[in-house]
Amino acid sequence: MSSVKKLTDLRRHISLLLLENKELVEDIINRQPHTTERDDAALSDKVVLSNKIGLRDKSILLDQTAEISQLIIGLHAADLADLLESLPQDERLALWRLIPIAKRGRVLIEASDSISDDLIGDMQDKEILRAVRVLDVDEQAQLSRLVPRHLLGRILTSLEPKQRAQLRAAINYDEDCLGHMMDFKLITVRADVTLATIQRYLRYRKTIPESTDKLFVTDRKNTLIGELSLASILLHSPHALVTDVMDAQPLRFQPEDKVEEAAGAFERYNLISSAVVDSKGKLMGRLTIEDIVDVVNRESDSNLRRSGGLTPSEDVYAPVYKSFRNRWAWLAVNLCTALIASRVIGLFEHTLSHLVALATLMPIVAGIGGNTGNQTITMIVRALALHQLEHGKKSYLLLKELGVALVNGVIWGTIMGVVTFLLYGNPAMGGVMMLAILLNLLLAALMGVSIPLIMMKLGRDPAIGSSVMITAITDTGGFFIFLGLATVFLLP
Repeated sequence: MSSVKKLTDLRRHISLLLLENKELVEDIINRQPHTTERDDAALSDKVVLSNKIGLRDKSILLDQTAEISQLIIGLHAADLADLLESLPQDERLALWRLIPIAKRGRVLIEASDSISDDLIGDMQDKEILRAVRVLDVDEQAQLSRLVPRHLLGRILTSLEPKQRAQLRAAINYDEDCLGHMMDFKLITVRADVTLATIQRYLRYRKTIPESTDKLFVTDRKNTLIGELSLASILLHSPHALVTDVMDAQPLRFQPEDKVEEAAGAFERYNLISSAVVDSKGKLMGRLTIEDIVDVVNRESDSNLRRSGGLTPSEDVYAPVYKSFRNRWAWLAVNLCTALIASRVIGLFEHTLSHLVALATLMPIVAGIGGNTGNQTITMIVRALALHQLEHGKKSYLLLKELGVALVNGVIWGTIMGVVTFLLYGNPAMGGVMMLAILLNLLLAALMGVSIPLIMMKLGRDPAIGSSVMITAITDTGGFFIFLGLATVFLLP
């Protein structure tokens, strides 16, 4: 059996133990409270639970709890994070209580924002401190946005002076800046030593930081002057000097650079790690592919939620009130746009009363327009994200999308015009259908290009809300165009 299969079976076994035994979950939660102070109501609940469990063999519950605790030891923090996200709230809390405090910090690093706040909220201050202290500085910086502010000072005080300065510097940068996520664990060497010396030094260290594919060459003032790949150390003569085989012009980032820009560079140049330097060229830390992948995945998840009108903190097992609070705003927007579309239809009640067949054709005009608009928006948003749209290309892009819409409009408009004629035997209605589809596709293309560009101009994320806006415009515009043309050409 493969390792992946074993891990999957292990996670499924833990899930089933919790999901199929409510008494076990309640026993874990009540036996391991997250606060030292308990009110009378909580004590009363525990007495009731104790009487209830007394009807069964308590040793079974203890054995199952011990089994889960033992299974947890064999799971990676990332697997535990996935398992926590897949469980309802009570079962999630029970599993969280069984995870050793020393392991909780890494689980929080791997967990999504949708559950991290609740998990942190279940911990006492002393538990949070213990969980965070065992992490690396870059991981502590990532958790700083979740840790209560009154604990940050205590965390800083508990660190060594060098680590304290690194963490203080990292948390001063915005979350979307490289300075907030850079890794301080790296290996530096001098340029005037031989590769044999480097090899002895690495053997003396016995371990190297994760995702290390290169060493950073610095001078005595810690200024970055080059990079030395591990491949160069192995393939060149041991008597060669570092300065002769190093890359003297390495790619480097500054802590103020945005994560998405760095992610693009990592993808283009197939990087595993890269240096982060300050304005004077002094080495501050490094960026690794592991950090980039984590951020990109988190950003993709966040964008997917936002595109559907959800907040990044939305949890599939969140309470009803919390889910309602996160979703009502977009539902209100959709209701308003639907109301506008209905009022447009209401303007043509007289036309619809004379030509009832129009009501069966309206969704076709609106639907094909919405699909075209969303296709265009997807292309524009992707181009903006990849910085493919320069100032001089926007006009060309608009004309190109209008041209595509014109061709599609002529082809599909003609097809639907013929279908309409065959269904209702009215050539004029077929012509109106063809023209309405053509005009709505042109409108969809125009808005599909304009909406993301306008949102970007206003400093808003074009991926958020564009789909709702284009659907509203193509629905309303499609109804107005179709019914307007029908009023002009079909009514006597």
